[in-house]
Amino acid sequence: MGIVKTGLENLIDHPPEFMKNKRLGLLANPASVDRDFTHARTLVARKFKDRLTTLFSPQHGFFADKQDNMIESDHSTDSQLNIPVYSLYGETRKPLEKMFENIDILLVDLQDVGTRVYTFMYTVSYCMEAAREFGKTVVILDRPNPVGGVRTEGNILNDHFASFVGRYPIPMRHGLTMGELALLFNGHFGIGCDLHVVPMSGWTRSMYYHETGLPWVAPSPNLPTPVSSYVYPGQVIFEGAMVSEGRGTTQPFELTGAPYADPEAMLVRMNPDHLKGIHLRPVAFEPTSNKWQGQTCRGFQIHIKNLDQYNPYLSSLALLQAFIAQGGGAFAWKEPPYEYEFEKKPIDLILGDSLIRERLESMDDLTDIQASWTDGLARYTSLITSFHLYR
Repeated sequence: MGIVKTGLENLIDHPPEFMKNKRLGLLANPASVDRDFTHARTLVARKFKDRLTTLFSPQHGFFADKQDNMIESDHSTDSQLNIPVYSLYGETRKPLEKMFENIDILLVDLQDVGTRVYTFMYTVSYCMEAAREFGKTVVILDRPNPVGGVRTEGNILNDHFASFVGRYPIPMRHGLTMGELALLFNGHFGIGCDLHVVPMSGWTRSMYYHETGLPWVAPSPNLPTPVSSYVYPGQVIFEGAMVSEGRGTTQPFELTGAPYADPEAMLVRMNPDHLKGIHLRPVAFEPTSNKWQGQTCRGFQIHIKNLDQYNPYLSSLALLQAFIAQGGGAFAWKEPPYEYEFEKKPIDLILGDSLIRERLESMDDLTDIQASWTDGLARYTSLITSFHLYR
């Protein structure tokens, strides 16, 4: 078990000199805690006294009480500090000038989950753009990538399918921390704001979250455990199909199924090479909300046997293709809107390219589909090494 100190903890212990006498804002949510579960807003307010003037929240809200996509949260006033909380998943996803008027520095303390479609990184990118425009500074308080920082996986986003679940051409499993992502966005993708990262100490790229010694607080309602974050880089694709991704159950993203599915028949057609490191256990479950609410779904629970062998994106693509093949006319893609895109198919936004969907529908061999993104992934993996902060 590692002893990892987050950027938040390092900031409190050793605040940078350039923050002296500056007015502060904080972008945070319930997962923004230290190892004793003290929230960032409490720690920052205690350390910097009355200089914390403004709070900001990402998707799901400051308390992560909003369940799903395109369920917006309102602006509010923090009951502890009596300062405004501006929602960046409501009337706007990019801060307005009035929201930044009482701050000099925006502190960002958000737990990313290592996956291209997780919107927190894009909220940060919009904050960085606003900071550049309004002459402010952004300081990222870094946190672990739950799925580690060694491996990358998946196709690079096709710019034609850019959206709030994919602003930049990166793969599904991006292999970076939030601080490293911000450096990539700022440098390679040209945001160009005044950016600083307060790094972690004790974190190495090979660490999975359960090895860090840090407490897990769900960064969003349907990632309740580290295991749910481990399967998420693959299982999130089911948000684009009329297949339950386990929302409305106690094991979101670990479970997947549909009323028409025959899991035993699906297992027969899947290539074991695409399912390394996991066991697919046939199950039946009944979602209490979301897709197939109140109906019995048959499908699988993913049990991870070896995280180093497990390729979540590849495994979930294999599962998705099996649902397509076995479901026949009962299988369907989810229709728009999805994350403020009202025309393109949600699955194309999630996969980052309509060609992947088309090849799955055509029953192309998944090994060949995987080969199609190898060169692009290799170029990306080479590119990001210059933005690594940790060995």
